Amino acid sequence: MARDFGSLPASQRALLNAWLPGAIVEKDHSWGLVETTVLEVTCAGSRFIVKAGGREDHHIARELHAYQHWLGPWTSIGRAPALEFADTEAKLLVTRFLPGQLVLGSGHDDDPRVYRQAGELLALFHAQTTVTDQDYESRENDKALAWLSRPHRIAPSIAARLRDQIATWPTPPATLTPTHGDWQPRNWLIDHDLVSVIDFGRAAMRPAPTDFARLAVQEFRRDRNLETAFLEGYGTDPREKDAWQRTMVREAIGTAAWAHQVGDERFEAQGHRMIAEALSARP
Repeated sequence: MARDFGSLPASQRALLNAWLPGAIVEKDHSWGLVETTVLEVTCAGSRFIVKAGGREDHHIARELHAYQHWLGPWTSIGRAPALEFADTEAKLLVTRFLPGQLVLGSGHDDDPRVYRQAGELLALFHAQTTVTDQDYESRENDKALAWLSRPHRIAPSIAARLRDQIATWPTPPATLTPTHGDWQPRNWLIDHDLVSVIDFGRAAMRPAPTDFARLAVQEFRRDRNLETAFLEGYGTDPREKDAWQRTMVREAIGTAAWAHQVGDERFEAQGHRMIAEALSARP
């Protein structure tokens, strides 16, 4: 792998060379499924994470907004990376490296103590502010229907059932709060038994229970003790039955369709399982 920023566009390289002169790329943490490049670098004896978005990237702007407005409860206690440099137009940001290993695949991803901490951290984040949005439910329904109009491998009969179900839903006002948007062990770090948080590219104002969705279909489904520990840390269970059902149907549609578009067959299969379970759970 290159030891400099040669793989990035010239505009991003120029900024990085000004911000981090002489930096050396130590590791590439990019997924490869989306446009965002994630590099671990060293410069003048310090370690940083560089995130560089591609032409169609929307995650960097959301991540920067989260740093500027919402991450204080975590960064103030050292549980999220500190922002060093950013340029929204260039789709580029640099944070201080946060020590630790990803919880996912570490052996800690079955430890209830980790989930209790994750619940506590999420409660801090959600407690910052709330707003009432009259149109949130309608917008989210439109997004789900838009996914169904794009290429996917959801069976036509199932897609028709989903459209029919969405058409019957009420659209009450929703209470929104800052949410992470991808709250699960692949975005938690653990260092000396302390859990921290990374990756804020999906951060947005949403109903608090949406941050339970990824865990509900993965870790909570595998081990209910993890759900119990998480809720103990969070302090309550905000999932109201009907709103949660709508959330899970929309999550299932988005998962199956997005994963198909990026070629992630394992995640696509999870989306199809989520659709089947969400439809079977309908009252």
